[in-house]
Amino acid sequence: MDTEDIKDLEAARDIPEDLEPLQSALETAEERFLDRANVVGVGLGHKISNGQMSDTPSVMVLVTEKVDESALSTSDKISKTVDNQPTDVLEVGHLFAGDQLAVEPLAQLDAQSLARRVRPIRPGYSIGHPQVTAGTAGAGCYDISPLPGKPPRYYILSNNHVLANSNNANLGDPIWQPGRVDGGGPADAVGRLARFIPIKFDGTCNLVDAAIAEVPFDTLDRDIYWNGYPSSAVKAAEVGMLLKKTGRTTHFTTGRVTALNATVNVNYGGGRVAKFCRQIITSDMSAGGDSGSLVLDLENNPVGLLFAGSSVATILNPIANVQVALRVRVWP
Repeated sequence: MDTEDIKDLEAARDIPEDLEPLQSALETAEERFLDRANVVGVGLGHKISNGQMSDTPSVMVLVTEKVDESALSTSDKISKTVDNQPTDVLEVGHLFAGDQLAVEPLAQLDAQSLARRVRPIRPGYSIGHPQVTAGTAGAGCYDISPLPGKPPRYYILSNNHVLANSNNANLGDPIWQPGRVDGGGPADAVGRLARFIPIKFDGTCNLVDAAIAEVPFDTLDRDIYWNGYPSSAVKAAEVGMLLKKTGRTTHFTTGRVTALNATVNVNYGGGRVAKFCRQIITSDMSAGGDSGSLVLDLENNPVGLLFAGSSVATILNPIANVQVALRVRVWP
């Protein structure tokens, strides 16, 4: 990785200036609130009143469902402040890694369906490991190396739980496009699992749910369906930022960033829960099968890699962390 790559990607990890004074309070909130009933995470954002986002920086306590204070025991109530910083309660639902949500075969595999077979492979369409239902091909990418250069290999970027079956895969396993639930089979193999970041289920922090599959150069198109080509390597998320994505299930959607630097507990099914830190929380912009989508701002700058959510919220890995972990670049 060259110096400019490190500089740009590290800068994208910075917390916005208005939220920096709350960082210590966020750490306190994680220790104090994360094990309480109904709480699934904490993060930083702006207080929301009557559905409108204010300019007041707050420690956001993420809950599965907002309930009246009178229904909570004293020990489960969230204080109005923590370390003299304001708190706010944000409903995010029960958080599941994307392919653990209900993924049903799409009824009609017509020309508009992103569950069909497409060649060259195009980001936004169905893809997956043979043991996985289906996820989304997020972006084309290649190994980080100094520019100018000659990339030796090319990859499809998606999630570990889409391409590596939540750690239960071997490097070199085939990857199908479309995914199995969408009719994919051995004849639809487009590449092989090249790298993945193992997901830890021991209560320690994960930063990304990410993997890449190596594919032949001439079988991959980097033009994301309905969104176009990424216009930069990375853009740091900001509270209130508008985002967009294209994914296998809900196609083109938009959302808004509601919290940053979040620590969340994500359910992977089978009793497995993984703790993720430094995550981006958005309004609902996904459903099962959209995992792996590259999430962009309205100018096509990559912001995050979609990997989990609920019926009311979506969770993203910051794309800077994804590229550093996998040693790839999505642009130029």
